[in-house]
Amino acid sequence: MDRIHEELTKAKTVAIAGHIKPDGDCMGSCLGLYNYILKKYPDVEVDVFAEAIPPAFEFMKGTDKLILNYEGRERYDLFFSLDCGDLDRLGKADKHFKRAGRTICIDHHISNKGFADINYIRPEISSTSEYVYELIDTSYVDIPIAECLYVGIVHDTGVFQYSCTSSRTMAVAGELMDKGIDYPRLVDESYYEKHMVQNRLMGYCLLNCQLKLDDKVVMALLPKSVLDEYGGVASDLEGIVAVLRHTKGIEVAVFIYELNEGRYKVSLRSSGKVDVSVISVEFGGGGHKMAAGYSVKCDIHKATEKLLSMIEEQLRGQD
Repeated sequence: MDRIHEELTKAKTVAIAGHIKPDGDCMGSCLGLYNYILKKYPDVEVDVFAEAIPPAFEFMKGTDKLILNYEGRERYDLFFSLDCGDLDRLGKADKHFKRAGRTICIDHHISNKGFADINYIRPEISSTSEYVYELIDTSYVDIPIAECLYVGIVHDTGVFQYSCTSSRTMAVAGELMDKGIDYPRLVDESYYEKHMVQNRLMGYCLLNCQLKLDDKVVMALLPKSVLDEYGGVASDLEGIVAVLRHTKGIEVAVFIYELNEGRYKVSLRSSGKVDVSVISVEFGGGGHKMAAGYSVKCDIHKATEKLLSMIEEQLRGQD
């Protein structure tokens, strides 16, 4: 906290960005820090860069200030990279990172090797949102800040059911609840609530998923033609891989969807025996032991064969 305070007291302009295709933890940590800086350091000018976010997160304070076209200042005194495993994952915000006077990375991805001037990387922490809470002066945390950080924690812990959830995670969540947030509403509206297009896409994936490797892997593939047919967008696919992971008896859930012709996004979830972050790194992605992902442009059938081979190799090592 002292180091971040020192950097913020010296800065007049600050930029914040998370990874491409932002999820709950990415936006929760970015907007939580944004609102915190505005409150504690009112003389600092802060910009947050992000791609378009899912409507479920639009209640967070500051979403109306997001810079979606990435056209900010020519140079920022300080840049915060949040929930981002490597510089490439910053997308178009990387230009501001490279020009900034100082850079700080706050992250919990095990694949993160540290690419900023100052790196706070703790893979054992449930979420970047939890880590941000540990690094700021919590006496300044009000309801808007608490809402952002709570939602971030909820999304990266699967509402506190994933193994990354620790007793400290629960304590932090409790402290955020004590700020007066409407936590049942936050969980319901940002995590569980789905519109009909999302439900129909989920139904398609469940109807067409397949079991692999002696029924230890469940896999679903969604072509772009189907996504277009249902009138969906990529953000409508959030949560599908988590539902697949709940299939009884499986060790790994694989969800693949086509971004455009020849390019695919692959999301992986593990029940514990397989370290999917190792597999994702092999394909140029990253993540955590039990939740990871990557994008590939290739023959998806050949890529899937390689993926299954790597999963099988890890499963054999567990026997």
